[in-house]
Amino acid sequence: MSDAEIEERPVRKKSKLPLILGVVLALAGGGGGFFAVQSGMILAAPSDAPHAEAAETKPKAAALLPDVAFVPLDPMVISLPGGGTRHLRFTAQLEVPTAAQSDVELLLPRVVDVFNSYLRAVEVADLEEPTALLRFRSHLLRRAQLVLGDERVSNLLVMEFVVN
Repeated sequence: MSDAEIEERPVRKKSKLPLILGVVLALAGGGGGFFAVQSGMILAAPSDAPHAEAAETKPKAAALLPDVAFVPLDPMVISLPGGGTRHLRFTAQLEVPTAAQSDVELLLPRVVDVFNSYLRAVEVADLEEPTALLRFRSHLLRRAQLVLGDERVSNLLVMEFVVN
């Protein structure tokens, strides 16, 4: 054969059908295996009473929840210093032990007074910093703990902190 005859023969391309078929079968096998394991058809622990096991897990989940209550503070609107019509809208909730909820609700006016005093002294420039909310939250939590006692307040949850 000469070089001219070799060049004239068309080059035959390989078919991509085996590759496509292999990918489809691999996906189908993987999906079937996942379904079999997930549904418990294979590799599942033997269980005589599946409903009894489900009933046992519910009380355990309830036991994992902390014994806390949330005491909402009334929304506060504080006019910011420096003139103008800028205001801070602030709403929060105190996380307290359930046993201390009634004590905290009784002393809530003192907490609101301390929060108002602190927030009225805040400068507008302090509010515009990226870490302002985190810093104010820690300051307000410490003030609430001073008024109510460390054992009565475990956290302060800021629900709304808007400067307009």
